[in-house]
Amino acid sequence: MGVVTKEQLSGMGYEDFIKIFGNVIEHCALCSAAVWAKRPFNDLKQLHSAICTFIDDLPKIGREGILRLHPDLAGRIAEMGKLTSESSKEQLSAGLNEITNKEKSILQSLNDRYKSKFGFPFVICARENKKQAILSGIKARVENDKDVELATGIAEVKKIAFYRLLDIIEHCEEEARL
Repeated sequence: MGVVTKEQLSGMGYEDFIKIFGNVIEHCALCSAAVWAKRPFNDLKQLHSAICTFIDDLPKIGREGILRLHPDLAGRIAEMGKLTSESSKEQLSAGLNEITNKEKSILQSLNDRYKSKFGFPFVICARENKKQAILSGIKARVENDKDVELATGIAEVKKIAFYRLLDIIEHCEEEARL
């Protein structure tokens, strides 16, 4: 259960809001700053909807920028222990800490190919996938065209944001479904 009650959510000041929700979209406190002005939010679904609307209203280059803020899965940043706490938790939940050297080499090669083709990293909701599904997903998605991948990556960012909100905001079971 989250640490912020619905009552706290609706009356939260700007600085506290940014401090608590600033990484719901990876490294994009700007999103939280913009969404704060849309309050009050009665629950996590309203806040998630406002975040999704903010992202959807961005021009294509802005949505690509949101994707570029994400780290490679099991990549160099993870190796150095410099992931955000949220990303670290998500990659652990997918079992990426148990990746073999062969799997790591394959994933790194696919990550490089993906970024070279699309200009942003492969993004997938790790909480909904394990390492084999992630490897299969990147193998399949690297064959897509850029517009399809932009839309798919943004859909994954929205899922990630929803799970991050679940970690922050108190909620009931009905609210815990996308």
